[in-house]
Amino acid sequence: MSGLEFLEGIRAGVIPPPPIAVLLGFTLVELSEGRVIFAIVPEELHYNPIGLVHGGVAAALLDTAMGCAVQSKLPRGRAYTTLDIQVRYLRPLKRETGRVLCTGVAIHVGGTIATAEARIVDEAGKLHATGTASCLLFDVSGVGSKAGAQGS
Repeated sequence: MSGLEFLEGIRAGVIPPPPIAVLLGFTLVELSEGRVIFAIVPEELHYNPIGLVHGGVAAALLDTAMGCAVQSKLPRGRAYTTLDIQVRYLRPLKRETGRVLCTGVAIHVGGTIATAEARIVDEAGKLHATGTASCLLFDVSGVGSKAGAQGS
């Protein structure tokens, strides 16, 4: 199936979500070709020792949204892996922040490289973090569906 079809299967509950999404509490709430929105409700289990959501959670959320935005544009037999990611933390996330949305958009999807960007905003519209990424695209024809269909 195409990347978009695969992600739609996850959103619809037909395909189980990746374990990392379950572990961190990510939910795929909106999906279209080249654009995805994930949600998370920050909880104390996401906290670092100083009492804020660990930056790695925000980075993982941004990486997930950017990667899935790219994946949503890939045909059957193509996959991606993140080459690099840049994250800018603008406001801390904490339990009191409430639900946040992370919108990922594929900017360019070529034959070998794709680029994407993402933003984390709270429900009041305040921007908490932004990210950009580049992804390596590759063929997975003949590779098992679990190994090749999900990317990074």
